[in-house]
Amino acid sequence: MWWWLATPIELVRAPIDPAAKLECVSYAPFRDDQSPLIATTMIPPEQIAEDLAQLAKISKCVRTYSVQNGLDRLPGLAAKVGLKVIQGIWLGNNRLKNLAEINVAVGLAKEYPDVITALVVGNEVLLRGEMTASDLAANIRLVKSQVKVPVTYADVWEYWLRNREVYDAVDFVTIHILPYWEDFPIRARFAAAHVDAIRKQVAAVFPGKEILIGETGWPSAGRMREGALPSRTNQARVVSEILDMAKREHFRVNLIEAYDQPWKRQLEGTVGGNWGLIDATQRKLKYPAGVPISNFPRWKIQMGAGMGLCVLIFAVALLTLRRRPWTPRLMSWIAVAVSATAAGILLGVAADKLCSESYGWGNSLRWSLLLAAGIISPLLGANALMAGRALPTFLELIGPRPGRTGSILTMMLGLTLLVTTLIGTETALGLVFDARYRDFPFAALTMAVVPCWALAWLNRPLVGVRPIAESVFAGLLVIAAIYVGFNEGPNNWESLWTCIVYAMLGVTLWRARAVQIQG
Repeated sequence: MWWWLATPIELVRAPIDPAAKLECVSYAPFRDDQSPLIATTMIPPEQIAEDLAQLAKISKCVRTYSVQNGLDRLPGLAAKVGLKVIQGIWLGNNRLKNLAEINVAVGLAKEYPDVITALVVGNEVLLRGEMTASDLAANIRLVKSQVKVPVTYADVWEYWLRNREVYDAVDFVTIHILPYWEDFPIRARFAAAHVDAIRKQVAAVFPGKEILIGETGWPSAGRMREGALPSRTNQARVVSEILDMAKREHFRVNLIEAYDQPWKRQLEGTVGGNWGLIDATQRKLKYPAGVPISNFPRWKIQMGAGMGLCVLIFAVALLTLRRRPWTPRLMSWIAVAVSATAAGILLGVAADKLCSESYGWGNSLRWSLLLAAGIISPLLGANALMAGRALPTFLELIGPRPGRTGSILTMMLGLTLLVTTLIGTETALGLVFDARYRDFPFAALTMAVVPCWALAWLNRPLVGVRPIAESVFAGLLVIAAIYVGFNEGPNNWESLWTCIVYAMLGVTLWRARAVQIQG
């Protein structure tokens, strides 16, 4: 399975061709905990200079979005390494801040006429609803009256079609085409064709001016949207195909973006921080020339860890039989084998998702606990299956003292189930009420649920009453699974997989039985 998961892809051309530099790439300088959402953030010029020296090796130009946070120093630093700059002017609903931004950018355009090739007056300000088209056009004309370089505005392509009056004010049209974020998401294999079709559609509406694709690309990690799957191989494929098409058809493309931006996860979840061509932490190209492109570059380590866990699960089952010699049913061994195989395959996937989806202590704690439950559950489940013990109820953990279990292994298994249930329910409700940026925890959740599912069917108590807590959680999980499955659609396999596991967990809890304590 890991050989299949890690199979590298072959591309017509490398995403980053050392023999042909990129036309332009979006640049934001923020690393680690740095964020433009904190107004006082100031990026040292040495940090920007280090990035630009690296980018000058792969690109002719960088596009910026603002002059704030120390970015007013960028044109001067770009000149030293031979980079051109498409200078951004950030506009919002604060007129005074807008004027201050415009004044600084205009000054830079006059100071560095050989570096700044164009000014972008506003980025997606119409999309955000922070300015009217007429006010935007007035700001564009204000800038044009003060500079000699071309002036444009950048927004999602639909907003150009809805606000055609902006077209008259600009020197060229800058459109954003992000197939992943379309209202009807586009699969990676159709992304380049979609970009070309939209470019031609906009060019037909605005025939008199150049159409610059100001943002396009694909995320390397994050949640699936219908059939659009973020992954390393999909990002490499989309970028490669778009660049190849741009070269053939002679149009300019600015890729989003140079570096992964962790701070964007606060706004857009995991996917928001993973559009870069260069890793945020190590500052290395994700796709160096001549290196096979795989979704799991560390697959041998991940496979080895999974095999180790798989062997350990079988070892626990055998040791349990040595202490309690009896002949378990064939189905018990099959359940152990399924749990061990699922855990062995998915451990590397779950660990990879933990690294990519953890941002902030809250997310890190949640996904770490779920992965821990996914590792512990098959181990304790194997022990319980071989010992003939039933899955404990929550009452045995936190109920009246006379009904609590005295077995440490039973308590640990019950606590694992409780953690899995709480995190599973929280993520399920999140996908119901606020789904757009939430990840699907299918890997770690499957590892944790499969052994409990097996115990619920094979070692179920014959007597007792259904506990209220388990019943409530079961109902929430099953209802959420049905809703999320329909809401995300049949093309989203991450959603369908996760919903199946939610339903399995719900049925597992529904089958719980507790001994009734007489008062």
